[in-house]
Parts: sequence; C-alpha cells; structure tokens
Amino acid sequence: MGVDRRKFLKLAGVSAALGLGGATGFQLLRPGALDAAERMPTPYQMIFPKEQGNTDVMPNPKRLKGRRWGMVIDMRKLTPAKARAAIEACDYYHNVPQIPGKQNIKWIWTAPYINVFPETENPWADPEIKNAQFIVMCNHCNNPPCVRVCPTKATFQREDGIVMMDMHRCIGCRFCMAGCPYGSRSFNFRDPRPFIKKEYLDYPTRSKGVVEKCTFCAERLAVGKLPYCAEVSGGAMVFGDVDDAGSELRQLLRKRYSIRRKPNLGTDPQVFYLV
Repeated sequence: MGVDRRKFLKLAGVSAALGLGGATGFQLLRPGALDAAERMPTPYQMIFPKEQGNTDVMPNPKRLKGRRWGMVIDMRKLTPAKARAAIEACDYYHNVPQIPGKQNIKWIWTAPYINVFPETENPWADPEIKNAQFIVMCNHCNNPPCVRVCPTKATFQREDGIVMMDMHRCIGCRFCMAGCPYGSRSFNFRDPRPFIKKEYLDYPTRSKGVVEKCTFCAERLAVGKLPYCAEVSGGAMVFGDVDDAGSELRQLLRKRYSIRRKPNLGTDPQVFYLV
C-alpha cells in the first residue's frame, strides 16, 4: 500500500486518538487520508474547541462570550453547605481524584481567612469573616507567572483571560507550581484514576505525572453555561465579564468592598471576595 514504517507509526497514533467514533485505520490508508487525519483536532481540542488558535472546531452560537472573565465570591452568602456543594460539583464533573494526604488534588477547596489573606490580617475584623472558610481556586490572573515559566506552553492564557492546562503537553516539570504564589495547582504523583469515586464520562481523566487545576469550567462556557460552582452556589459565587460595566459582577464590585489574594505581587488576580 505504500505506507512506510514511519507513516505506519503515525497512523497508529492517529487511530488511537480517534478511537471513539473516528475513522478506522483502514479508512485512513486511502490516498491523502493520512495527511488529513494528522490535521484533525486532538481529543483535548474537541473538548476545548477555541484553545490555541483552534477556531474552526465545534463552533457553538450559544458560547458565552466575555472579554475578561472573573469570579466574585460573596462571603456573606457563602454558607458551609453552599461551599461544599460547589466543591462536590467541581470534583465530580471534572473527575478530580480523592487522594488522601499530601498528594491530594485540588481544583477548588476551602481554607481559613488567615491562610487565604495572610498579608491583610486585621485584629478588629468581623469575627464572622475571620472565622469563615473561604473558597479558594485558581485566580486566573491577568499577569499569570505560571504561564511565563512553563517550558512547553502546556499552561497558557486564552484571549478572555482564562488560564488553561493542556495535559498532552505537560511534561511534569512543575515549574508552574513553583511560579504560582497561590498554591492553586496540583500534581499527580500517582495514577489518579483509581481514586475517582464515580467517573463522569463526558470529561477526560488525567494520568500520572501531569499538573491540573481549575479552568473556570471552560467546557461549559463553550456551550453557553456557567461554571458548576457558580451554578450550585445559590448566588454566593457570581461569574461574569470583568470588562463589562453592566454585568452583575461589576455591579457587585461597584457596590461592595472586595479584597483579592496577594494583590501586591502584581499578578492581578481575577477572583474577588466580598467581605
């Protein structure tokens, strides 16, 4: 058939990538089919269709559009039950493994005020706020140091500001973890799949040796839906366009006093806490 060893190995890789519902290996052997197959999107691009210049895959008119996405967390509304619901929804729908101990994987979690805002300690602050458990996640900074230090561009920033992870490019160097001043990234020291309580089949699982984190539910924004945490929080977490002066998020920031994590570092975090 004229397929040499190098092309055969390429074909095997492409066939594996297209395993679910893609073209068969025999179909790919047709003249010109192999080159076309190599131009097909990766499984990652199929799930996150607008990443890294991939503008033609799975266009969706319902896609939420924003110039700069951000999150407001209203600590007056965030009850322990709402925080737990947000974490459980995120963990389930993103197949976050439940690994005990120091190797645990976190996308969003809770932490006490003193740990979240160590540089803003106020001895006269409202005890209700000081004793509260704050929801913590990736801050999707405007100036993300994690993106600058990644040698393979596995972590990158979209035009709308969301900081993403491409698991297929991650080599496990953990430079991004060292660069993040918020501890918002986790590394898979072991195969995470055995630690998934119940696998959600519409989202890819990860493998040993890669970093993962919150993505602001980019896969939901692509189909016109809000992040899971915002959807289940009962109004305690508001997601929106920071650059839109008429958005609910901007209205809250205009009317209420907000704080951000370590703003003095110059990262310009886009998660705001109303206190």
